[in-house]
Amino acid sequence: MGAAVSNWELARSVSKLGALGVVSGTALASVLARRLQAGDLSGEMRRALSHFPIPAMAERVLAHYFVPGGKAPAAAYASTPLPALAPGPAFTELTVAANFTEVFLAKSGHDGVVGINLLEKIQLPTLASLYGAMLAGVDYVLMGAGIPRTIPGILDRLAAGELAEQKIEVADTLPGEEHFLRFDPAAFWGKPPLLLRRPVFLAIVASATLALTLARKSNGRVDGFVVEGELAGGHNAPPRGPLQLDARGEPVYGPRDVPDLAKIRELGLPFWLAGSQARPDKLAAAQLLGATGIQVGTAFAFCDESGLAPDLKRRMIQASRDGTASVFTDPAASPTGFPFKVAEMAGTLSQGDVYAARGKICDLGYLRQPYRKSDGSVGYRCASEPDDHYLRKGGLAADIVGRKCLCNGLMATVGLGQVRHGETEPPIVTAGNEVVDLARLVPAGADHYRAEDVIRYLTGAVA
Repeated sequence: MGAAVSNWELARSVSKLGALGVVSGTALASVLARRLQAGDLSGEMRRALSHFPIPAMAERVLAHYFVPGGKAPAAAYASTPLPALAPGPAFTELTVAANFTEVFLAKSGHDGVVGINLLEKIQLPTLASLYGAMLAGVDYVLMGAGIPRTIPGILDRLAAGELAEQKIEVADTLPGEEHFLRFDPAAFWGKPPLLLRRPVFLAIVASATLALTLARKSNGRVDGFVVEGELAGGHNAPPRGPLQLDARGEPVYGPRDVPDLAKIRELGLPFWLAGSQARPDKLAAAQLLGATGIQVGTAFAFCDESGLAPDLKRRMIQASRDGTASVFTDPAASPTGFPFKVAEMAGTLSQGDVYAARGKICDLGYLRQPYRKSDGSVGYRCASEPDDHYLRKGGLAADIVGRKCLCNGLMATVGLGQVRHGETEPPIVTAGNEVVDLARLVPAGADHYRAEDVIRYLTGAVA
């Protein structure tokens, strides 16, 4: 759910209610840095960091980013190190501490289970993110937007305190060239590291073929699957076969894109259905089909506990009531090349004039693509950076059209938008198709709802 929409507060609330609360692991280094610069008025970031097992690292993070009382509203947030194939200690420490903080807070005050969701397409922070989450005792790791075949083995090695390496996709490499990112727990600690509990690993898939591949060819144990259809928010799997667009310009999905649940069931592993499943009858139907349950995103994204900016929640709930809520599956918005669901709202990057007025800049870098330079070194490019920069780095002109800066847009969605020339970054809101019926979750006489209302609705405790 974007960056920090499914935050620690929402995950904790869901877990306390007996379900699996999952925090978004996207861009958490930047999220923590900006929360601290905003003053950490609740004190929760500092409380979590006080429990970080390497106090000197937590102290360095606080010394660099914490602003007592918060930065001035018109002041820009200080930058954070960009993800890279050879990250410096500042990026690694901040990423580990940020993931520890989010999971630690999500697990505080209850004995329920908590997961973290990462994207295979965002490779460069993955090892440090996993280690930070595991230091906090994360129970589940979920990963999609790609083929995460190496993650199970990485979890095994990190749990054992051993060096873990991840093959990184680098564009334009020559035959035989390979690039790896490495994380050594012993080097991170400067002494023999702690032995950690290995979390359950769930792969997010859109087909039985991918589920079968991961179950049989991963480098470690895959514990289950989230089977996600194209109605889900965020990134969607591209349609199988040549891309075709309908009259609205959205990707056309057909029978080949419907997951074969019978084949997935034959694997004998638990699975959950995702994508417009948040209804009591669909929960029951999923279980009849052999699923353990359902994954729910959109219904929770607009509840009180989520990180989404309050005004955006209010506007979307009202749009649902008015019958004007809509979502566009944008085939070009994401620099990843995957289709990306965008809620159509005034004042956000879904609007052409807002997007055009923003201009292009890439200063968070989570979706940058590593590429081989002519001298053999590795550079980084993003289709959402200035066009001339991208083309000079060997990017294709066709990849520029319609691309949007998801990193900065999603940070603005949770109230952490950068300030540029006195103006705050415009947000971009992602949601699944069922956002049009969001109002069903709002109690009579109210204009908002809580995570508890969603759980009660799904379990049939309310009409």
